Amino acid sequence: MAKKEKLVKVTLKRSINRRTANHKACVAGLGLRRIGHTVSVLDTPENRGMINKVSYLLAVEEA
Repeated sequence: MAKKEKLVKVTLKRSINRRTANHKACVAGLGLRRIGHTVSVLDTPENRGMINKVSYLLAVEEA
């Protein structure tokens, strides 16, 4: 029986214009495309690292 994966809802709140290439890559890696776009991602250390790096652009809540 597999464990249930925890999900995190991530919403892009600010523009990625004039941001560093690494920050743009993190936003793209999370699957976000435009302001107001919300995605659910697995709560893994890799995703948490990307969320922490660009936290000033995002709104995060438990799914």
